[in-house]
Amino acid sequence: MLTLHKKIVLDEQQKPFAVQVPIEEFERIEEVIENYGLSKLIDDASNDERLSVEDAKKYYQSLKTNVEN
Repeated sequence: MLTLHKKIVLDEQQKPFAVQVPIEEFERIEEVIENYGLSKLIDDASNDERLSVEDAKKYYQSLKTNVEN
């Protein structure tokens, strides 16, 4: 588990409204979230139709052609 060294920021009424964490810990949190999102994307795509090599080449060529136009 990721250990967080957080500081709670309070408003004038002493109610919490923000959290501060060291930048290294924030970057690690970002990495964990990105990895989770990527794994979900991979899981979701695993049931998608698979293209043959030839069909994939045609598809990517059409993308390239569309970008150049």
